[in-house]
Amino acid sequence: MPGIDESLLDAMRLQGARGASVVDWISGLALGAVGDAPGGDVEATAAETAELARLATESGALALTGKGPGGPPDDDTGGPSGAPSGKEPPVQDLIITNADSYHLLRFVTTAFDSTVFVHLWLDRDEGNLALARIRLAEMADRLVLG
Repeated sequence: MPGIDESLLDAMRLQGARGASVVDWISGLALGAVGDAPGGDVEATAAETAELARLATESGALALTGKGPGGPPDDDTGGPSGAPSGKEPPVQDLIITNADSYHLLRFVTTAFDSTVFVHLWLDRDEGNLALARIRLAEMADRLVLG
């Protein structure tokens, strides 16, 4: 199971990747970063994306509806019957688009409080948003923190 550094290097192997970081959305601190950051400042980018993550996770309008997969738990294991337990954030990911790039924020599910997300900055012309989203989800599921 890869740690932060190895996971970020995997993210940078995606075509069109400009930069990647693992951020704690409570503190706004980058736990690790590789590549470039928008504006050139990794810590400022981490703090700004943490604000977006915090807004999304604390928003009642974006909370789970209880319908379909990913709804509230059916039993005391923390998930639907038979599913692995763990605290899941109320949002799986955020996608922000602009004229020249995409920003993907993928929330990491952990056995403790899930306050971490992976941020991938992807070039719009060179990157494949759908593939990047799939790979980022796989990477976040394998990520080992601590």
